[in-house]
Amino acid sequence: MIKTFGWAEIIRLGSVQASLGAIVVLMTSTLNRIMVVELALPALLPGALVALHYLVQVSRPRMGHGSDQGTRRTPWIIGGMAVLAIGAILATLATLLMTDSPVLGVLLSVIGFIMIGLGVGAAGTSLLVLLAMRVAAERRAAAATTVWLMMIVGFAVTAGTAGQLLDPYTPTRLLGVTISVCALALVVTLIALFRVEYDPGDEEIVIDPNTEQGAARIVPFRVALAEVWQESLARQFTIFIFVSMLAYSAQDLILEPFAGSVFGYTPGESTSLSGVQHGGVLVGMLLVALVGSRFARGRAGSLKLWCVGGCIASAAALAGLAIAGHVGPPWPLKANVFLMGAANGAFSIAAIGQMMRLATEGRVAREGVRMGLWGAAQAIAFGFGGLLGTAASDLAHWLIASSGVAYGSVFALEAVLFVASALLASRMSIGNTPTQAAREHSAQPSFS
Repeated sequence: MIKTFGWAEIIRLGSVQASLGAIVVLMTSTLNRIMVVELALPALLPGALVALHYLVQVSRPRMGHGSDQGTRRTPWIIGGMAVLAIGAILATLATLLMTDSPVLGVLLSVIGFIMIGLGVGAAGTSLLVLLAMRVAAERRAAAATTVWLMMIVGFAVTAGTAGQLLDPYTPTRLLGVTISVCALALVVTLIALFRVEYDPGDEEIVIDPNTEQGAARIVPFRVALAEVWQESLARQFTIFIFVSMLAYSAQDLILEPFAGSVFGYTPGESTSLSGVQHGGVLVGMLLVALVGSRFARGRAGSLKLWCVGGCIASAAALAGLAIAGHVGPPWPLKANVFLMGAANGAFSIAAIGQMMRLATEGRVAREGVRMGLWGAAQAIAFGFGGLLGTAASDLAHWLIASSGVAYGSVFALEAVLFVASALLASRMSIGNTPTQAAREHSAQPSFS
C-alpha cells in the first residue's frame, strides 16, 4: 500500500524546491548583474543564456518518461540537482574566464546553462510527479502553495545572503559563494529525500516486462508521448499552460519601463512596484491554498474554477493597465499592479494544483511524461514571453506616438491572451477517472 504524504513530507519536498530555486536565482540574477556591470558585457548575453536554459527544458517529457520506467522518483531529483549544481559552478567559472578569454568563456557558459536547464527539468519534473502521486486531492492546492512559497523563500534568502557575502566583489568571492550555495543545496536535498519514498515496512516493487502492467510501463519514449498527446484532456491542458504562462510572463520586462515612462517613477520606485506585484502574487497563492483547499473536498472542478477566475481577473487587471496608459498618473497604478499580482498568483497556483491532479489521470505509468509535457510548455512560454512583450512594445512605440497608448496596447493584447486562457480552461472536462479514483481510494486509509 502506497502511503500519501503528510505535511512533514510536503515540507521536506518544499525544501528541495527551495534549494533548486537558490541555485537558479544565483544564476539568473547575480551572474546577469556581474556580466553586465562588472564585466561590461552586452545585456543580450545573459538574456540569451537564460533563454537557453528555458529552451533546454523541452527535454522535460523525456526525463519524465525516464522516471516512469522505474519505481522511484528520488534518484531523478537527486541526479537533476547534481547536474544543476555542476552546471552552476561551470557557468560561474566561465563568467570569470570571460575577462581574459571571452570566446572560451561564452562557450563554457553555454554548456553550463544547458546543464542548468537539464538539471532543473529533471529535478523539477520528478518532484512534481512525486507530489502529484502521493498528496491527497484535498491538499494539493495547499501543498502546491507550500512548495512554491518555500521556493520563493529560497530566492529571497539566497539573493539577500549572497548579496552581502559578495561585497566587496571579487571573482574569488563569487566562486566561493556559488560553490557554497550548490553544496548546501545538495546536502539539503539528500537529507530531505532520505527514505521519503520508502518505509521499512513497504514491499519492494519490481517491474516485470512480461506482465501487462510492466509492458505498459516499459515502452519507447515516442510511443509514450504519442499516447499522452492522444489524451484530449492532457492535450488541452498543455495548450492552456502555454497560452496562460505566455500571458503571465509577457508583462515582466515592460511593467517597470511603463511605470517610468508614463507615471514618472524613478528606478527605485519602479523596483518597489515589482515588490507590490510580488506581494499580490503571495496573497493570491495563499487565498487559493486556504479557501481552495477548504472547498476542494469532493469537488473535482474547484481548482478549475480558480484557474478560470484567476485568468479572468488577470485579464481585467491588464485591461486596467491599458486604461492607465491612456489616463496617466491619476490612475491608481500600485493598487492595479497589486490586484494583477493577486490574480496571477491565484491562477498560477491553481494551475499547478490542477497539474498535480491531472498527472495521475489517463493511462497508467505516464505521469512523468504528462508532467514533463506541461513543464516544457511552461518553460517555452516563459522563454518567449519576455521576448513577445518587449518586441510588441517596440513595435507599438514605432506605430504609435504616445508612449502610454503604446504600452496600453501591449497590455490589452496580454489581456486578450488571458481571456483565451480562461476559455481554454473552462472547456476542459475535469473529474476523477476510474484509475485516479482507485488510486486515491487505496491511498486514503493510511493518510495521516
